[in-house]
Amino acid sequence: MFDGLVQWARAKSPWVCHLNCGSCNGCDIEIVAALMPRFDLERFGILLEGTPRHADVILATGPVTRQIRDRVIRVYEQTPEPKFVIAVGTCGVSGSPFAPSYSVLGGVDQAMPVNMYIPGCPPRPDAITYGVLKLLGSLDPAIAEVVATIESKQDTTGLVYTPQEMAAISES
Repeated sequence: MFDGLVQWARAKSPWVCHLNCGSCNGCDIEIVAALMPRFDLERFGILLEGTPRHADVILATGPVTRQIRDRVIRVYEQTPEPKFVIAVGTCGVSGSPFAPSYSVLGGVDQAMPVNMYIPGCPPRPDAITYGVLKLLGSLDPAIAEVVATIESKQDTTGLVYTPQEMAAISES
């Protein structure tokens, strides 16, 4: 029973921690815009938390460099289980346009496992909202219905990718 209560609480009120791995701050501004009243992620119970020790979801932006890799891993390890990671922006997804550099390892998935990818330079706030909701839809059937309604009303192709979809795209 206690596990069911914890699962319900995580789905109804997830706390997100924003982790900037060294991006240009375009994605950071869009994450903040998604949290503001116009797009209002808080209406779904999502709260921005300043520390990974209290967060359920890590919103990671920017490419992972050799210099920051250990710090990113430390932040990931500080987040309590179950934890989710969302790579936001083109830099967070693949490290591009910085990927050819000698010091850039690539996207966020080079340092920690990623549950959802939100491409774009920068991604729109509604894409970030949709990505977080799609991730939470795996925990709560009510949120999954909201995501299904969004998908039926508008074309969501290319807004969000799961790790399996990203693997299929990179193979082709």
